[in-house]
Amino acid sequence: MILIGNAGISEGVVAETVRALHDHELIKVRLPGLPREARDAALADLATRTESELVVRIGHVATLYRARQDMPRIILPA
Repeated sequence: MILIGNAGISEGVVAETVRALHDHELIKVRLPGLPREARDAALADLATRTESELVVRIGHVATLYRARQDMPRIILPA
């Protein structure tokens, strides 16, 4: 799980998210303490910067997905 603090989406957060997506394909991201609009914007920014897809967001927790190019384990329906 990636936890995003008050500093927001830093380069370190992006790098750790990219590494986690490479290792697991499907990860949870927590954004506690941000208003809804700020959470939506931060998640959209993180998904864009990590070339991933926002699968679902419930409250302060979101799930991101990015298939591994070399060995995908999860295949989304078309």
